[in-house]
Amino acid sequence: MSARLPGTVVAITGGARGIGYSIAEQLQRGGARVALGDIDAAAVREAGSRLGAAAALPLDVTDPRSFTTFLSEVAEQAGPVDVLINNAGIMPVGRFTAESDTITRRILEVNVLGVMNGTKAALPQMLSRKHGHIVNIASLAGENPTPGMATYCASKQAVIGFTEAMRLEYRGSGVHFSTVLPTFTRTELIAGTKAPMGLLAEPEDVARAVARLIERPRRRITVTRLAGVAMAFNKLTPRAFGEFTARRMGVHRIFTDEVDHAARAGYNRRVGTADNE
Repeated sequence: MSARLPGTVVAITGGARGIGYSIAEQLQRGGARVALGDIDAAAVREAGSRLGAAAALPLDVTDPRSFTTFLSEVAEQAGPVDVLINNAGIMPVGRFTAESDTITRRILEVNVLGVMNGTKAALPQMLSRKHGHIVNIASLAGENPTPGMATYCASKQAVIGFTEAMRLEYRGSGVHFSTVLPTFTRTELIAGTKAPMGLLAEPEDVARAVARLIERPRRRITVTRLAGVAMAFNKLTPRAFGEFTARRMGVHRIFTDEVDHAARAGYNRRVGTADNE
């Protein structure tokens, strides 16, 4: 770990489990002061206690006032936020015509507005200090549209575009903006699916990538490298060939016709999308 991490105050949304918790573990080992935020108040308290986090607080990323309160309390308990990691996100799957309006709205509110709310809440204080870093967790699905994930793909494409616009808008301000693009990661998000095992990432892979970004800020990073190379290669090949290859691999069925909805029931209930079953 570089000298950038020790003492750095890092706030992580969706920090009670999965990728968010793995990021917290990785950064805390490097000496960062980690603050967890999550809509599941009981889970975030337990996670914070287990980790020994500097702060562990309830947070609804879809509510701007909740985000402002969260950052204020983090500042009181741990110090001014140096790095905000907008990690909270949800991934309902299935055909778009079977997706209720409520679910569509929920995906966009968490995955897109959650990132914007966090950025708007954290950025003024970072600009006043001429120091800060906002890391947004997007997805390779934002650049590689996948059947059965239309709204999710759209939401992550929005995060990629938003982060890049912020980077250009505040160039030279002392505040860095980075996008992390993981492939499908072995967490509850892929429960009940046959996500392509050869390209799966582990939460720890994403955590290490985030730590590297904080140590040496860059505009974007893909996880895993193999998945990033595969995506880049796909862009260089004729579209018809890429789509044919994907169909031969069964990608068009994984998140549409081959979903085990019973295995995803717990996840859907937890993230408020149970009527997708």
